[in-house]
Amino acid sequence: MKIAVTSTGPTLDDDVEARFGRCAYFLIIDTDTMECEPIENPNIALGGGAGIQSAQLMSEKGVTTVLTGNCGPNAFNVFGQAGIQVIVGVSGPVRSAVEQFKTGAFSSASGPNVASHFGINAAPAGPGLGMGFGMGGGGGMGRGMGRGGGMGRGMGKGMGRGGGMGMPAPMGMPSTSPAAGFPLGAGSQSPEQELAALKQQAEMIEQQKQQLNQRITQLERGRKAVAVVDLEKCTGCGICVDVCPAGAIEVNQQAVINDEACTGCAACVSECPNEAIILALRKVGK
Repeated sequence: MKIAVTSTGPTLDDDVEARFGRCAYFLIIDTDTMECEPIENPNIALGGGAGIQSAQLMSEKGVTTVLTGNCGPNAFNVFGQAGIQVIVGVSGPVRSAVEQFKTGAFSSASGPNVASHFGINAAPAGPGLGMGFGMGGGGGMGRGMGRGGGMGRGMGKGMGRGGGMGMPAPMGMPSTSPAAGFPLGAGSQSPEQELAALKQQAEMIEQQKQQLNQRITQLERGRKAVAVVDLEKCTGCGICVDVCPAGAIEVNQQAVINDEACTGCAACVSECPNEAIILALRKVGK
């Protein structure tokens, strides 16, 4: 059986991470052999939708069960759509948690045990390094302020999926330009500061690559994540229309979403004041 455990580090001897969507690592474990595949969480710094994107990643990895400390409603819904069992309240070393799971000590959760956006303000960031990273919906540079994980906000929306892309300059350091490939005003930086900024850019690009590959895999398998409206909660406020970068939503007393145009970026999920929108996996094509 293949299961996933949220972890603070890449080994079985590290502790179970309490946050699902913003854990440091996902450990994909074969319970028969205890073979472990560590995956550094590419969604840890997303401004919104980290749980949703992480749940989709677990689905793509083909796991049957997820062990974690806490799981919010959006991720829990994606797990339900994918037929993945969720076990919450797990703590201690990962190896011990897996052994307990194998003995049947845990029972699956019947619902989420924390509210949406749990842990969003606790996402780790290095000293002085605020990385506003995320994958927005739509192409090119977007509009307004994109949400960034870590410290501060990143400008604009990026490509692909998520809540916005940007990299605010670390405190006391000049802004950087990923497009140019080197820091702006590098003459005022020490080599150590420039190296830190470039490493940060490289990490951001690698995370973008991982998310794009996840999206490619989804499309190749004939599935995509689309926004779905809970009509009992929707008040027709129109906020989702304003934040949708793909123009896939209109309001006719209540929000109506065009499945074909929806990119699954989760911007509407993050911004809905009534938590009336979720992401669900749907078959695409004929």
